[in-house]
Amino acid sequence: MASFTDIADVSPLQVLCIGWPTPTAADAAFGPLHWRHGATLDAAERALEGDAAPHAMVIDASLLAQVPPHWAGLSTAARRCAVLVIASAPGRAECWSWLRAGVQDVLSRERVDAAELSRAVALAVRRWQQQEDVRRAWSIDLDTGLPNRTQLMELLHQLCALREREPAPMALAVFRLGNVAGCDASLGAAAAPTLRRKLAVRLRAGLRSSDVVAALDADSFAVLLTRLDAPQDAQKVVDKLTRSLQAPLSFAGQPVLVGVSTGVALHPLHARQPAELLDLALAAAGERRAADGARLGPRGEAANDG
Repeated sequence: MASFTDIADVSPLQVLCIGWPTPTAADAAFGPLHWRHGATLDAAERALEGDAAPHAMVIDASLLAQVPPHWAGLSTAARRCAVLVIASAPGRAECWSWLRAGVQDVLSRERVDAAELSRAVALAVRRWQQQEDVRRAWSIDLDTGLPNRTQLMELLHQLCALREREPAPMALAVFRLGNVAGCDASLGAAAAPTLRRKLAVRLRAGLRSSDVVAALDADSFAVLLTRLDAPQDAQKVVDKLTRSLQAPLSFAGQPVLVGVSTGVALHPLHARQPAELLDLALAAAGERRAADGARLGPRGEAANDG
């Protein structure tokens, strides 16, 4: 995703109007905007799929009123782009509800015109990107550059919602590593971060671009297999990644082998909710770790077979 600086330079910003007519003329004082129209909330959901989401979405509140208590996709839309709602004499309770869902601004139908809408959209996009940059700064594991647990759960929420509309097997795998966090005493202070970076590269290299690798904590990674042809394919991928992690590493001229314990939870076979999937995968990895006694030694005395 583009940074705030990058998106500020995008020309033009892509804006999708849902149920609201696109302006025939607009003030370009805040930068050029490219307007598109969608008649229904289904059009909004289609626009959010894949990597081509608009920079902003303007939604006529009359459409939201047709899906009580509110459109379930509103929060998803607000995570993907800047969302503005246009309502007739919006009340405080309505505005608070939309803002809690992540909406950037609520505009009055009676007062908005092309110039005002253009200004509000441009500012909303930049506010949204600033918030996104801050959120991402707190959602990245600094050692590896991978998403952390918070970001993983956000992605998992989005993918679980997608899988309800487009059913397909999906899997969450957890990899618990043998004492990576505690290897500083034998290998030095730089050892753990360096080893975690090397292991993250191995995980990422063994997956498709659509799959996700996240850092859960100092000695655990998670892999989200976003779409599988069959549920049993998950274990094949996990076995391949485990072999990759167990291949010898080198740090300061010393060989290092990593013990690995794994746990896998399948969607929808084992659970449908993100928190349940993660809990199941963590529990399975913990049980395997206890059984295997996985650990890391500077010369790799005890590596395990996942």
